[in-house]
Amino acid sequence: MLELAILGFLRDRPLHGYDLRGRVAALMGHVRPVADGTLYPAIKRMAAAGWLTRKDEPGAGAAPRRTLYLTDDGRAELERRLREPEELDISDENRWFVLLAFLRHLGDPGAQAAVLRRRLAFLEEPTSFFYDEGGRPMGAQEFGDPFRQGLLTIAHATSRAELAWLRATAEALGPAGP
Repeated sequence: MLELAILGFLRDRPLHGYDLRGRVAALMGHVRPVADGTLYPAIKRMAAAGWLTRKDEPGAGAAPRRTLYLTDDGRAELERRLREPEELDISDENRWFVLLAFLRHLGDPGAQAAVLRRRLAFLEEPTSFFYDEGGRPMGAQEFGDPFRQGLLTIAHATSRAELAWLRATAEALGPAGP
């Protein structure tokens, strides 16, 4: 998830590490805070893999600033991750949002639609947070607990909205493939 966010933001434009950290934190920091001890080792690994380069440039003060640039290999890696997301990138809401934030960089509308249809298929599977003794999913109305009712009501409304958006957007991008 972190590497995808780094690749995506650097695909948007070159950034200084501090700027990159702020953007990553804004996208996913509400879920997982982004510490320097997490970000900079990831940048180092990605540079070693050839996905990005670092160049020192004059800073506003006396010290030079290190700007990060996406390489052609980094662009190819980003496109691969967008075209062929892992199952967890489809099923985990937080990972899905990171993927969705950069899906525009996958220039092929048919490939974009295929990713959306994978998420759509996942969401159309019956599921619940809670099941009765027989393994049947329980709905909000089955609880006397207002907090579980709230959880299920909010989740259901969010799911309905996402399903409607996914269907409309996938259709607008093009018909389903073979």
